[in-house]
Amino acid sequence: EALMAELSELVQKVVKSSSWWERHGVDISILACSFLLLPAGFLCLRSAQAIPFLVGVLTLGVVHHTLTVKGSHLASHNALTESKSWGKVWAIFFIELCSAFTVEQATYNHVKIHHGYTNVIGLGDSSTWKLPFLNRYVYMFIAPLAVPIITPLVALDLLRNVRWKAALRTLCCMFLGLYCHYWLLLHVSGFVSPWSALLCMLLTRSLLAHPYIHVNIFQHIGLPMFAADRKPKRIHLMTLGVLNLPRNVLLDWSFGHSLISCHVEHHLFPGLSDNMCLKIKPIVSQYLKQKKLPYNEDTYTSRLRLFLRRYEELMVHAPPITELVGI
Repeated sequence: EALMAELSELVQKVVKSSSWWERHGVDISILACSFLLLPAGFLCLRSAQAIPFLVGVLTLGVVHHTLTVKGSHLASHNALTESKSWGKVWAIFFIELCSAFTVEQATYNHVKIHHGYTNVIGLGDSSTWKLPFLNRYVYMFIAPLAVPIITPLVALDLLRNVRWKAALRTLCCMFLGLYCHYWLLLHVSGFVSPWSALLCMLLTRSLLAHPYIHVNIFQHIGLPMFAADRKPKRIHLMTLGVLNLPRNVLLDWSFGHSLISCHVEHHLFPGLSDNMCLKIKPIVSQYLKQKKLPYNEDTYTSRLRLFLRRYEELMVHAPPITELVGI
Protein backbone atom coordinates (compact mmCIF):
# COMPACT_ATOMS: atom_id res chain seq x y z
CA GLU A 1 0.00 0.00 0.00
CA ALA A 2 2.91 2.34 0.72
CA LEU A 3 4.43 1.52 -2.67
CA MET A 4 1.11 2.12 -4.44
CA ALA A 5 0.68 5.45 -2.63
CA GLU A 6 4.18 6.55 -3.61
CA LEU A 7 3.65 5.59 -7.26
CA SER A 8 0.23 7.29 -7.29
CA GLU A 9 1.79 10.51 -6.05
CA LEU A 10 4.35 10.45 -8.87
CA VAL A 11 1.65 9.79 -11.46
CA GLN A 12 -0.73 12.46 -10.10
CA LYS A 13 2.01 15.07 -10.45
CA VAL A 14 2.21 14.25 -14.15
CA VAL A 15 -1.57 14.25 -14.56
CA LYS A 16 -2.02 17.61 -12.84
CA SER A 17 0.71 19.19 -14.95
CA SER A 18 -0.85 17.88 -18.18
CA SER A 19 -3.18 19.94 -20.36
CA TRP A 20 -6.76 18.97 -21.26
CA TRP A 21 -5.47 18.09 -24.72
CA GLU A 22 -3.11 15.50 -23.22
CA ARG A 23 -5.67 14.17 -20.72
CA HIS A 24 -8.62 13.85 -23.09
CA GLY A 25 -8.17 15.80 -26.34
CA VAL A 26 -5.84 13.40 -28.16
CA ASP A 27 -8.14 10.41 -27.71
CA ILE A 28 -11.29 12.40 -28.49
CA SER A 29 -9.62 13.59 -31.71
CA ILE A 30 -8.86 9.99 -32.74
CA LEU A 31 -12.51 9.04 -32.20
CA ALA A 32 -13.67 12.17 -34.07
CA CYS A 33 -11.38 11.37 -37.02
CA SER A 34 -12.88 7.89 -37.13
CA PHE A 35 -16.37 9.38 -37.43
CA LEU A 36 -15.20 11.64 -40.26
CA LEU A 37 -13.89 8.60 -42.16
CA LEU A 38 -17.28 6.86 -42.14
CA PRO A 39 -18.73 8.62 -45.27
CA ALA A 40 -15.59 7.79 -47.27
CA GLY A 41 -15.80 4.15 -46.20
CA PHE A 42 -19.46 3.75 -47.21
CA LEU A 43 -18.93 5.57 -50.52
CA CYS A 44 -15.91 3.41 -51.42
CA LEU A 45 -18.17 0.35 -51.16
CA ARG A 46 -20.21 1.70 -54.10
CA SER A 47 -17.31 0.98 -56.46
CA ALA A 48 -17.39 -2.09 -58.67
CA GLN A 49 -13.59 -2.17 -58.72
CA ALA A 50 -11.73 -4.35 -56.24
CA ILE A 51 -9.24 -1.84 -54.80
CA PRO A 52 -11.70 0.96 -53.85
CA PHE A 53 -14.11 -1.66 -52.49
CA LEU A 54 -11.37 -3.19 -50.31
CA VAL A 55 -10.37 0.29 -49.13
CA GLY A 56 -13.98 0.79 -48.04
CA VAL A 57 -14.01 -2.52 -46.15
CA LEU A 58 -10.70 -1.73 -44.41
CA THR A 59 -11.83 1.81 -43.57
CA LEU A 60 -15.14 0.71 -42.06
CA GLY A 61 -13.47 -2.18 -40.25
CA VAL A 62 -10.85 0.03 -38.58
CA VAL A 63 -13.44 2.72 -37.76
CA HIS A 64 -15.80 0.14 -36.27
CA HIS A 65 -13.12 -1.26 -33.95
CA THR A 66 -11.90 2.20 -32.99
CA LEU A 67 -15.39 3.17 -31.88
CA THR A 68 -16.35 -0.15 -30.31
CA VAL A 69 -13.06 -1.12 -28.64
CA LYS A 70 -11.22 2.12 -27.93
CA GLY A 71 -14.35 4.24 -27.51
CA SER A 72 -16.22 1.69 -25.38
CA HIS A 73 -13.18 0.95 -23.23
CA LEU A 74 -12.48 4.60 -22.46
CA ALA A 75 -16.18 5.29 -21.87
CA SER A 76 -16.52 2.34 -19.46
CA HIS A 77 -13.78 3.91 -17.31
CA ASN A 78 -15.19 7.45 -17.75
CA ALA A 79 -11.81 8.43 -19.22
CA LEU A 80 -13.22 10.52 -22.08
CA THR A 81 -14.44 13.36 -19.89
CA GLU A 82 -14.26 14.56 -16.32
CA SER A 83 -18.05 14.99 -16.23
CA LYS A 84 -19.95 11.96 -14.91
CA SER A 85 -23.12 13.01 -16.76
CA TRP A 86 -21.35 13.22 -20.11
CA GLY A 87 -19.47 10.05 -19.23
CA LYS A 88 -22.80 8.21 -18.98
CA VAL A 89 -23.88 9.61 -22.36
CA TRP A 90 -20.65 8.51 -24.04
CA ALA A 91 -20.89 5.09 -22.41
CA ILE A 92 -24.39 4.55 -23.82
CA PHE A 93 -23.31 5.79 -27.25
CA PHE A 94 -20.12 3.73 -27.60
CA ILE A 95 -21.12 0.58 -25.69
CA GLU A 96 -24.78 0.21 -26.63
CA LEU A 97 -25.22 2.05 -29.94
CA CYS A 98 -21.85 1.22 -31.51
CA SER A 99 -20.95 -2.07 -29.80
CA ALA A 100 -24.43 -3.62 -29.31
CA PHE A 101 -23.81 -4.39 -25.65
CA THR A 102 -25.29 -3.23 -22.36
CA VAL A 103 -23.61 -0.47 -20.34
CA GLU A 104 -24.49 -1.81 -16.91
CA GLN A 105 -23.10 -5.30 -17.51
CA ALA A 106 -20.08 -4.05 -19.47
CA THR A 107 -18.98 -1.69 -16.71
CA TYR A 108 -19.75 -4.19 -13.94
CA ASN A 109 -17.90 -7.13 -15.53
CA HIS A 110 -14.97 -5.10 -16.79
CA VAL A 111 -14.47 -2.30 -14.24
CA LYS A 112 -15.75 -3.87 -11.03
CA ILE A 113 -14.79 -7.52 -11.55
CA HIS A 114 -11.91 -7.72 -14.04
CA HIS A 115 -10.08 -4.66 -12.73
CA GLY A 116 -10.98 -5.23 -9.10
CA TYR A 117 -9.90 -8.88 -9.11
CA THR A 118 -7.35 -9.18 -11.91
CA ASN A 119 -6.24 -12.83 -12.24
CA VAL A 120 -8.15 -13.88 -9.12
CA ILE A 121 -9.62 -17.27 -10.01
CA GLY A 122 -13.39 -17.31 -10.18
CA LEU A 123 -13.64 -13.52 -10.41
CA GLY A 124 -11.29 -11.52 -12.66
CA ASP A 125 -9.35 -14.40 -14.20
CA SER A 126 -10.40 -13.71 -17.85
CA SER A 127 -12.30 -17.02 -17.92
CA THR A 128 -15.04 -15.37 -20.02
CA TRP A 129 -12.61 -15.58 -22.95
CA LYS A 130 -12.14 -19.35 -22.66
CA LEU A 131 -14.04 -21.83 -24.84
CA PRO A 132 -12.50 -25.17 -23.77
CA PHE A 133 -14.65 -27.23 -26.18
CA LEU A 134 -12.82 -25.67 -29.17
CA ASN A 135 -9.40 -26.83 -30.29
CA ARG A 136 -6.55 -24.34 -30.40
CA TYR A 137 -6.66 -23.54 -34.11
CA VAL A 138 -10.42 -23.08 -34.25
CA TYR A 139 -10.35 -20.84 -31.18
CA MET A 140 -7.38 -18.73 -32.28
CA PHE A 141 -8.13 -18.35 -35.99
CA ILE A 142 -11.77 -19.18 -36.83
CA ALA A 143 -13.94 -18.46 -33.77
CA PRO A 144 -13.06 -14.71 -33.67
CA LEU A 145 -15.06 -14.27 -36.90
CA ALA A 146 -18.21 -14.95 -34.88
CA VAL A 147 -17.59 -12.11 -32.39
CA PRO A 148 -20.01 -9.67 -34.13
CA ILE A 149 -22.79 -12.28 -33.86
CA ILE A 150 -21.98 -13.51 -30.36
CA THR A 151 -21.69 -10.03 -28.79
CA PRO A 152 -25.34 -8.91 -29.18
CA LEU A 153 -26.58 -12.42 -28.27
CA VAL A 154 -24.60 -12.33 -25.02
CA ALA A 155 -25.91 -8.81 -24.38
CA LEU A 156 -29.51 -9.99 -24.79
CA ASP A 157 -28.92 -12.78 -22.30
CA LEU A 158 -27.39 -10.36 -19.78
CA LEU A 159 -30.40 -8.04 -19.97
CA ARG A 160 -32.11 -10.35 -17.49
CA ASN A 161 -29.80 -8.92 -14.83
CA VAL A 162 -30.65 -5.23 -15.35
CA ARG A 163 -33.71 -3.10 -14.64
CA TRP A 164 -36.44 -3.03 -17.27
CA LYS A 165 -35.83 0.63 -18.15
CA ALA A 166 -32.14 -0.02 -18.77
CA ALA A 167 -33.01 -3.18 -20.74
CA LEU A 168 -35.46 -1.23 -22.93
CA ARG A 169 -32.90 1.52 -23.54
CA THR A 170 -30.26 -1.09 -24.45
CA LEU A 171 -32.59 -2.86 -26.88
CA CYS A 172 -33.45 0.42 -28.62
CA CYS A 173 -29.79 1.47 -28.89
CA MET A 174 -28.66 -1.96 -30.11
CA PHE A 175 -31.38 -2.07 -32.77
CA LEU A 176 -30.69 1.52 -33.87
CA GLY A 177 -26.94 0.92 -34.21
CA LEU A 178 -27.26 -2.32 -36.17
CA TYR A 179 -30.09 -1.01 -38.37
CA CYS A 180 -28.23 2.22 -39.21
CA HIS A 181 -25.22 0.19 -40.36
CA TYR A 182 -27.49 -2.02 -42.49
CA TRP A 183 -29.47 0.96 -43.89
CA LEU A 184 -26.32 2.85 -44.89
CA LEU A 185 -24.99 -0.19 -46.76
CA LEU A 186 -28.25 -0.42 -48.72
CA HIS A 187 -28.86 3.27 -49.43
CA VAL A 188 -25.37 4.80 -49.49
CA SER A 189 -23.11 1.92 -50.50
CA GLY A 190 -25.65 0.63 -53.01
CA PHE A 191 -25.99 -3.02 -51.93
CA VAL A 192 -28.98 -4.57 -53.67
CA SER A 193 -29.26 -7.83 -51.77
CA PRO A 194 -29.99 -7.76 -48.00
CA TRP A 195 -27.77 -10.83 -47.59
CA SER A 196 -24.80 -9.14 -49.25
CA ALA A 197 -25.27 -6.13 -46.95
CA LEU A 198 -25.39 -8.42 -43.90
CA LEU A 199 -22.28 -10.25 -45.11
CA CYS A 200 -20.45 -6.93 -45.49
CA MET A 201 -21.54 -5.98 -41.96
CA LEU A 202 -20.07 -9.21 -40.65
CA LEU A 203 -16.86 -8.69 -42.64
CA THR A 204 -16.22 -5.14 -41.40
CA ARG A 205 -17.23 -5.90 -37.80
CA SER A 206 -14.89 -8.90 -37.63
CA LEU A 207 -11.95 -7.30 -39.43
CA LEU A 208 -9.85 -6.94 -36.26
CA ALA A 209 -11.64 -9.58 -34.20
CA HIS A 210 -8.58 -11.84 -34.19
CA PRO A 211 -6.22 -9.38 -32.46
CA TYR A 212 -9.13 -8.33 -30.22
CA ILE A 213 -9.52 -11.88 -28.87
CA HIS A 214 -5.77 -12.47 -28.81
CA VAL A 215 -4.98 -9.29 -26.87
CA ASN A 216 -7.62 -10.09 -24.26
CA ILE A 217 -6.04 -13.46 -23.47
CA PHE A 218 -2.36 -12.66 -24.10
CA GLN A 219 -2.18 -9.97 -21.43
CA HIS A 220 -3.51 -11.99 -18.47
CA ILE A 221 -3.85 -15.73 -19.04
CA GLY A 222 -0.60 -17.59 -18.44
CA LEU A 223 0.50 -15.09 -15.79
CA PRO A 224 0.25 -15.77 -12.02
CA MET A 225 -3.25 -16.62 -10.74
CA PHE A 226 -4.49 -16.17 -7.18
CA ALA A 227 -7.18 -17.47 -4.84
CA ALA A 228 -9.69 -14.89 -3.62
CA ASP A 229 -8.68 -15.36 0.01
CA ARG A 230 -4.95 -15.16 -0.73
CA LYS A 231 -4.67 -12.39 -3.27
CA PRO A 232 -1.78 -9.95 -2.80
CA LYS A 233 -1.92 -6.19 -2.39
CA ARG A 234 -3.06 -4.15 -5.36
CA ILE A 235 0.36 -3.18 -6.74
CA HIS A 236 1.53 -6.83 -6.64
CA LEU A 237 -1.76 -8.07 -8.11
CA MET A 238 -1.55 -5.72 -11.08
CA THR A 239 2.17 -6.04 -11.79
CA LEU A 240 2.20 -9.84 -11.53
CA GLY A 241 -1.00 -10.49 -13.49
CA VAL A 242 -0.78 -7.96 -16.34
CA LEU A 243 1.44 -7.81 -19.44
CA ASN A 244 2.30 -5.14 -22.01
CA LEU A 245 2.60 -5.81 -25.73
CA PRO A 246 4.83 -3.73 -28.05
CA ARG A 247 3.46 -0.64 -29.76
CA ASN A 248 1.63 -1.24 -33.03
CA VAL A 249 0.33 1.58 -35.22
CA LEU A 250 -2.91 -0.14 -36.24
CA LEU A 251 -3.76 -1.56 -32.82
CA ASP A 252 -2.70 1.60 -30.99
CA TRP A 253 -5.19 3.55 -33.11
CA SER A 254 -8.02 1.00 -33.04
CA PHE A 255 -7.71 -0.41 -29.51
CA GLY A 256 -5.76 2.31 -27.69
CA HIS A 257 -2.48 2.32 -25.78
CA SER A 258 -4.14 1.15 -22.55
CA LEU A 259 -5.04 -2.17 -24.20
CA ILE A 260 -1.73 -2.71 -26.01
CA SER A 261 1.56 -1.23 -24.81
CA CYS A 262 0.33 0.40 -21.57
CA HIS A 263 -1.86 -2.33 -20.11
CA VAL A 264 0.13 -2.47 -16.86
CA GLU A 265 -0.24 1.30 -16.47
CA HIS A 266 -3.94 1.04 -17.27
CA HIS A 267 -4.58 -1.58 -14.59
CA LEU A 268 -2.71 0.48 -12.02
CA PHE A 269 -4.50 3.71 -13.00
CA PRO A 270 -7.68 2.70 -14.91
CA GLY A 271 -9.22 6.18 -14.93
CA LEU A 272 -6.55 7.63 -17.22
CA SER A 273 -7.00 8.00 -20.96
CA ASP A 274 -4.90 6.12 -23.52
CA ASN A 275 -2.66 9.12 -24.14
CA MET A 276 -2.06 9.67 -20.42
CA CYS A 277 -1.21 5.98 -19.95
CA LEU A 278 1.41 6.41 -22.65
CA LYS A 279 2.74 9.55 -20.94
CA ILE A 280 3.14 7.92 -17.51
CA LYS A 281 4.61 4.71 -18.94
CA PRO A 282 8.29 5.71 -18.40
CA ILE A 283 7.56 6.73 -14.80
CA VAL A 284 5.68 3.52 -13.97
CA SER A 285 8.18 1.18 -15.64
CA GLN A 286 11.17 2.89 -14.01
CA TYR A 287 9.51 2.87 -10.57
CA LEU A 288 8.53 -0.81 -10.71
CA LYS A 289 11.96 -1.89 -11.89
CA GLN A 290 13.60 0.27 -9.23
CA LYS A 291 11.48 -1.40 -6.53
CA LYS A 292 12.27 -4.88 -7.96
CA LEU A 293 8.61 -5.39 -8.94
CA PRO A 294 7.57 -7.26 -12.11
CA TYR A 295 7.03 -5.30 -15.31
CA ASN A 296 5.84 -7.92 -17.77
CA GLU A 297 6.45 -7.33 -21.47
CA ASP A 298 6.35 -9.70 -24.44
CA THR A 299 5.79 -9.63 -28.19
CA TYR A 300 2.57 -10.54 -29.98
CA THR A 301 4.19 -13.40 -31.91
CA SER A 302 5.85 -14.78 -28.79
CA ARG A 303 2.52 -14.90 -26.94
CA LEU A 304 0.81 -16.45 -29.97
CA ARG A 305 3.39 -19.25 -30.09
CA LEU A 306 3.05 -19.74 -26.32
CA PHE A 307 -0.74 -20.14 -26.51
CA LEU A 308 -0.60 -22.50 -29.46
CA ARG A 309 1.99 -24.62 -27.63
CA ARG A 310 0.32 -24.59 -24.19
CA TYR A 311 -3.33 -24.19 -25.22
CA GLU A 312 -4.57 -27.21 -23.24
CA GLU A 313 -2.85 -26.02 -20.08
CA LEU A 314 -3.80 -22.35 -20.32
CA MET A 315 -7.22 -22.36 -21.99
CA VAL A 316 -8.79 -25.74 -21.24
CA HIS A 317 -7.65 -26.76 -17.76
CA ALA A 318 -7.97 -24.55 -14.70
CA PRO A 319 -4.75 -22.59 -14.15
CA PRO A 320 -2.76 -23.33 -10.99
CA ILE A 321 -2.92 -20.88 -8.11
CA THR A 322 0.32 -19.00 -7.52
CA GLU A 323 1.76 -19.05 -3.99
CA LEU A 324 3.35 -15.69 -3.24
CA VAL A 325 6.22 -16.87 -1.13
CA GLY A 326 8.56 -14.11 -0.05
CA ILE A 327 6.44 -11.09 -0.99
